[in-house]
Amino acid sequence: MPDLSNPAELAAQLTTTGYLADEGLATVGWLALTMRRPLLLEGEPGTGKTALAEALAELLGVELVRLQCYEGIDASQALYDWDFPRQILHLRAVEATQQGADRPDLDTDEVERSLYGERFLLDRPVLRALRTSPAVLLVDEVDRADDEFEAFLLEVLSTYQVTIPEHGTITADPPPVVVLTSNRTRELHDALKRRCLYHWIDHPGLAREVEIVRTRLPQVSARLAEQVTLAVHRLRDTGELVKPPGVAETLDWARALHALGRDELDLVSAAATVGAVVKYREDVDRVRAQLDRLMAS
Repeated sequence: MPDLSNPAELAAQLTTTGYLADEGLATVGWLALTMRRPLLLEGEPGTGKTALAEALAELLGVELVRLQCYEGIDASQALYDWDFPRQILHLRAVEATQQGADRPDLDTDEVERSLYGERFLLDRPVLRALRTSPAVLLVDEVDRADDEFEAFLLEVLSTYQVTIPEHGTITADPPPVVVLTSNRTRELHDALKRRCLYHWIDHPGLAREVEIVRTRLPQVSARLAEQVTLAVHRLRDTGELVKPPGVAETLDWARALHALGRDELDLVSAAATVGAVVKYREDVDRVRAQLDRLMAS
């Protein structure tokens, strides 16, 4: 476990994983670790919310357990399930054994208990995080789930335990580090927000984003990192794109250009790789039409 005696030390340690956290994010992250409170991160896609959870898991040397939320997800898909095919095979094996031993009288209670043994329990992300803690539990894009699932999360995050009727109660000690992310496609309920420490992540400034590219992609030339980052910032500032690029797209663009052997951004390579930075046809057309301006010194 690294020495994380203060927010500045956490920021310094995160840098070793390639994640650059500003003072505000480092402070709320340190408080979440110290107070053992879930951390709710909101912001535009591509601003580094998910990457922070990955960096924390790497830094702490623990498993990252990811729960990807989506419309219609329910508690059973997050908690556990029973391996039904294996249960059926087990039941048939028991029956065959009894018949072979010429003992047709099965102890149904004992057989039923055996069907819910540990070997038939399938851990879903939340249960896995509780059972393997210390761990980092990433609840990604929680805004895609519905109110009922939020209520379930609130209950789990309040007690860090779950009860399986056929198996018993499982409690995490210590509780996992929990990071929830939201792209704010809808507002989360106040009850869940109150349970968490909250931080809004903005796109980084130009100098910081250049630093991020240089840190994450040291093989990319300084000139290319600066040119790509400046072009991406100009894209965001236009306000004309269906989906403005995030830091992840900046890294992808720089990585693609480097793979092509470029040390500088030029019109031909920029036009050929624009699909690394914008993902809608309308945006591709707009960007290609503005490449001269975007690349102006």
